[in-house]
Amino acid sequence: MASSAPQSALSSQPATSPPPGVRFVARQPILTAEEKVFGYELLFCDGVQNCFRHSDPDAAARSTLDSSLLLGLDVLCHGRYAFINCHRDLLLNDYVTLLPAKQTVLEILETVELDSTILAACKNLREAGYLIALDDFVGNDPREALVDMADLIKVDLVKRLGPRHRMVAEKVETREQFQWTREMGFAYFQGFFFREPEVLTTHDIPANRLNYVLMLQVVSQPELNLRKIEDLIKGEVSICYRLLRYLNSAAFGFTHEIHSLRHALGLLGEREIRRWVRLVATLGAGQYACSEVLFSALARARFCELLGTKLPHGGSDLFLLGLMSMMDVILNSRMEDVLEKVPLEPQIRDALLSRPSPLRTSTA
Repeated sequence: MASSAPQSALSSQPATSPPPGVRFVARQPILTAEEKVFGYELLFCDGVQNCFRHSDPDAAARSTLDSSLLLGLDVLCHGRYAFINCHRDLLLNDYVTLLPAKQTVLEILETVELDSTILAACKNLREAGYLIALDDFVGNDPREALVDMADLIKVDLVKRLGPRHRMVAEKVETREQFQWTREMGFAYFQGFFFREPEVLTTHDIPANRLNYVLMLQVVSQPELNLRKIEDLIKGEVSICYRLLRYLNSAAFGFTHEIHSLRHALGLLGEREIRRWVRLVATLGAGQYACSEVLFSALARARFCELLGTKLPHGGSDLFLLGLMSMMDVILNSRMEDVLEKVPLEPQIRDALLSRPSPLRTSTA
């Protein structure tokens, strides 16, 4: 459960607006009885101090998911489980399946109204390999029908519900409480005693709102037009980067390089394309307008693409080369760090890193 920090801690720091394009994810560890990290609960943030407030819980959950994809679970969780707060929308739209099943715990919140569609969705997700946790479980809980399916049950320490299954004690704030819950038989523990939520940040990429709307229209058609999707992705830097980053995640484990956007879409497959585009486009619509940096990146990409008819390039996607050439500026990161997250073919990677490459002119 996304529990807030003590009010005194929040009120002691002035509220500041985050810089445009900066994304926040808070994480709080969940520990074993041996005080080893079992996983991290990932929480929505819209600033360093303001970590848990959002007028739309579904939007907060989707934002946490998108930021997790952008940062990468390898960075956020270091190989441990990621606990994702799941509202109804997140469960029924398959958004969570963008995360790797072997590393993800789906935390069904107490606000989720149980019905046949939710039960079916949870059953399908569990069969796909995801762990199911019930958050803030109490006596006579309306989610009782999910108990047999649940792998973990989270219990607010204050409510002192007796342990069943693999229980997670929440709001553990002192060593005495930790020792007491451990003696009661709880398996996992979470609370300020171990660590307050830690906020991690990454720089988002400004988005072209029109392209997002057009992409939603394209993936809603009965027959998927891959050429049209490819053209739209070529017009939107943030989507292109997210696609390459997503394909390099543990969800796929691809070992070969990606040669072009069409190649990337082919690896993804029609069903995954629809789900992935709907998530990214829904989250991105209405956000930041294009900056001059984005226009420059797109101009470079188009220029390199046009050069392809006049220069030998061995089949490399020169549009992708031009687009990626300004990704370090867009993300406010070193190019080396950007390319660690994107599996480009060697000659494109070498050109972007100013190394010898057939795609780069030699200098004396």
